Amino acid sequence: QVQLVESGGGLVQAGGSLRLSCAASGRTFSSYVMGWFRQAPGKEREFVAAISWSGGRTYYADSVKGRFTISRDNAKNTVYLQMNSLKPEDTAVYSCAAGSYPATNPSPYFYWGQGTQVTVSS
Repeated sequence: QVQLVESGGGLVQAGGSLRLSCAASGRTFSSYVMGWFRQAPGKEREFVAAISWSGGRTYYADSVKGRFTISRDNAKNTVYLQMNSLKPEDTAVYSCAAGSYPATNPSPYFYWGQGTQVTVSS
């Protein structure tokens, strides 16, 4: 069992930055692929980024490529999402997830956090 707790969300102006953190419980954190997803009001959940077990490979949605960076610290059981050049369309609840392989759909991810709200004002 893995429990995930996100933090770092908030209100920021367009062009600003935020860093989200996702702290995981349990000793097996390094054995999971980690992903970030987001869901805006009235929209489906969408993939944002994912990172391999070791952190050697990263994957991004086209909409955030070049602006967001996912990273992980297995010694701290934490995955991060650095978000730069934020846009109003990035406004959503951001959730981290732990899974068996990197994917852009939620199916391989079986542990989910509660999410943290990110609001970008224009």
